[in-house]
Amino acid sequence: MRLGDIIEGSAAVILNGTADTEIAAICSDSRKAAPGSLFIAVKGFAVDGHDFIDAALAAGASAVVSADRLSLAQIASTFYGNPSGKLTLVGITGTNGKTTTVTLLYRLFTRLGHKCGLLSTIANYVGEKCTEAVNTTSDPITINSLLAEMVEDGCDHCFMEVSSIGVEQERVAGLKFKVGIFSNLTHDHLDYHKTFSEYLRCKKLFFDKLPSDAFAITNIDDKNGMVMVQNTKAKVVTYSCRSYADHRCKVMEESFDGMMLRIDDTESWTGLIGLHNAYNLLAIYSTAMVLGVSKEDALVAISALRSAPGRLENIKGPKGITVVIDYAHTPDALENVLKTLKDISPKRELICLFGCGGDRDRTKRPEMAAVAQKYADRIIITSDNSRTEKTSDIISEIKSGLDASGRAKAFSIENREEAIRTAIMLAPENSTVLLAGKGHETYQIIGKEKTHFDEKEIVAGIFKEME
Repeated sequence: MRLGDIIEGSAAVILNGTADTEIAAICSDSRKAAPGSLFIAVKGFAVDGHDFIDAALAAGASAVVSADRLSLAQIASTFYGNPSGKLTLVGITGTNGKTTTVTLLYRLFTRLGHKCGLLSTIANYVGEKCTEAVNTTSDPITINSLLAEMVEDGCDHCFMEVSSIGVEQERVAGLKFKVGIFSNLTHDHLDYHKTFSEYLRCKKLFFDKLPSDAFAITNIDDKNGMVMVQNTKAKVVTYSCRSYADHRCKVMEESFDGMMLRIDDTESWTGLIGLHNAYNLLAIYSTAMVLGVSKEDALVAISALRSAPGRLENIKGPKGITVVIDYAHTPDALENVLKTLKDISPKRELICLFGCGGDRDRTKRPEMAAVAQKYADRIIITSDNSRTEKTSDIISEIKSGLDASGRAKAFSIENREEAIRTAIMLAPENSTVLLAGKGHETYQIIGKEKTHFDEKEIVAGIFKEME
C-alpha cells in the first residue's frame, strides 16, 4: 500500500521515504520495525517515539512519519481497510462491569449463531482463537489489526471494553461503533485523570463521538447516566433496576446458585448473582434488543450465561467454607460484592481479604477499608500488585480508613499467599471468604518482578490439605 494513501486525510508528516513508498506493515514501536514497514513516531504518555526514529531505520523501516495520537488511529484504520465499519462493533465504558458485560455479550451472540470477536481486559478473541490482552483498551494498531483479522475470519460482531484512558489517548478514534454502553461511574483512575470531573469528561467523550446511526445505551440509575448521553448524536436507550426506563429489571429471588430476574415483565433465571450483575445482564439484554434479537431468544440465551473468569467465582471447600474470587479493586465494586454475599447469606460469617495496587490511585485505599469494615466480619489487608511501592506503606494507607471498630476486626499480612491461607484457616464452618482484587489475574507484580500467582490454584491446594 502506498505511503501517501495510508496517511491521506491525517496530520502525519513524512520524515523518511516518499508518498510512493510501498508499505507492507505499520508500527509505533521501533522494536517491531522491519524492511517494508512504516514507523509512526508519536509522542506518548511515557516516551516520545521520535527518540526511536534512528532505531527504527536501523532495523530496516522503509519510511517514517511523525504523527499525533489521532493521526496514528486514522493511519491504523486506513492501513487495515477500515475494519470497524465491516463489523457490528459494540463498546462499553464505565468504572465497573465492562469485562463481564463484553464477555457475556460475546458468549450470548455466539450462542445465537454469530461468529464474534472480543477485546477485553482478560483476553482478545477472534472467533474462538484467543490471544493475551495487555491493556483494557489496546493501541490503535493492535485494535485495527485484530478487527481486520476478525473480518477476514468471518466475524460479524465485536464487543470491546473502552477505557477512559483509551478514549483520552485516541486509541478508539476512527472506529465506527454501532452501540455504545455506559455502565456506571465511580472512583478509579484518579492517578491518571487527577480529578473526577476529568474522568467523567473522558468517559462522556466516547458518547459525544458516536454517529447518528448508532445507539447509546445508558444506565439511568447512575447519577451520571444521562450526563453521558446529553450531547450524543446517537439514539439514546435507557435501562434501570429502580425506575422507569426503556428496559427494566428486578431481582425476584437470589441464592449462591443464581437469581430469578424479571426483565421487561418476563421472568428469567440466571446463574449469576448480585444486583451489579442484574445491571450487567440488563445492559446485555438492551444491546440485544437494539441489534434486532427477539426478546425470547435473548432471554433464553441469557439464562444459559455464566460469569466471566474471576468475577464472583465460587470454590466450595471442607467445613462448608466457600471462597469467592472477584476482581473488585474499587470501593464501589468491593461494596457490590460484599453486599451481595451478605444479602445472600446474612448469617454466614464473611471474611474479606484485599489489597490495593501500587503506583495507582492512592485516594481509594482508605475508602476500600471503610467499605470492608461496613460489611465484613473479619478483614485481612494484604498485597495486590504492589509494584514499586512498599507493601507496608500501601497497607498503612488502607488502614487509615478504619475506625476503632474496624481496626478491632482487621489485621494485615503482607504476603498474599500466606494471607489467603490464614483467612481460610481462620474461617469457621459454613462461612464465606472473599479474595478481592486479583480475579482473573494469574500473576503478581512486586517491585518490577512479575511472578505466577493463581488464587484458584492456591485455594485448591489449601482445601486439599484440609481434606
